[in-house]
Amino acid sequence: MRDEARLAIDLCGLRLRTPLVLLSGCVGFGEEYTRVEGFSNADAGAVCLKGTTLAPRLGNPAHRVYETPGGMLNAIGLQNPGARAVVDDILPKLDFTETRFIANVSGSTVEEYEEVTRIFDDSPIDAIEINISCPNVKEGGVTFGNDPDMSARVVAACRRATNKPLITKLSPNQTDIANNARRCIEAGTNGFAVINTLMGMAIDIEARRPVIGNNQGGVSGPAIKPIAVFKTFQVAQVARPLGIPIIGQGGVTCAADAIEFLLAGATAVGVGTGLFYDPMLLKSINVGLLDYLDRHGMASVGELSGALKLNGA
Repeated sequence: MRDEARLAIDLCGLRLRTPLVLLSGCVGFGEEYTRVEGFSNADAGAVCLKGTTLAPRLGNPAHRVYETPGGMLNAIGLQNPGARAVVDDILPKLDFTETRFIANVSGSTVEEYEEVTRIFDDSPIDAIEINISCPNVKEGGVTFGNDPDMSARVVAACRRATNKPLITKLSPNQTDIANNARRCIEAGTNGFAVINTLMGMAIDIEARRPVIGNNQGGVSGPAIKPIAVFKTFQVAQVARPLGIPIIGQGGVTCAADAIEFLLAGATAVGVGTGLFYDPMLLKSINVGLLDYLDRHGMASVGELSGALKLNGA
């Protein structure tokens, strides 16, 4: 890649060679897409590993994935071998010279989040993403991420368990995402991933049943991009003045999409569902970013972050 230094960014104290981040759940535990000829983790600034819980999980019943207009509906159910197996069996097989690797911590109690974070703290993982879009079994199934108090409690617990950078993945399924972000900053988060999937449903009209085995699932893909860009902008108003970086994500399929998130206030850009359409997507986005910098006389991609000019301002 030409002039690749122009794409390098700093994320929570970590140097990334490009602002592109492979999103949790879309690339397994970091080795799946490397089986595709021509694909390399080195094209990403960082890779977020699959959501990991304390104990192994089998996940939800089929169907787990369903294509929707402009995107995808999924309810995998956090299938994973458990945090200890990830650290002992999977991390040693990853090439940490290629890119940065970020663990994704999930749980059904605050205590589980804290314990999984502690396990990853004693590992070579570069940073930890907190998936707060999980149901709190002690509070009747209320999602951690939709309640600012519970979000802050999870972040504070994870903060106690590690000195590694913490990136909190915010849910769009809440009333005031900026207020939630503020509470998470106070609790000790170092960064944000904005946004997680929106909740949705698809129905088989002949069977008169939901298509997804779990009845509902998360909607991702181009259809959610305008929402994700706006949520990124809202969180940026709280985070950027404090130097808290954001991974903007949701529906990125080309360089123009990535640039929208950067202008809205993101430091990095997550790519996920788009890989299902084009496994080589990162290469074309990186080239497109450099072309944009050339056309606009910019020295680095960092000049794009938060450079949005509002109408009427």
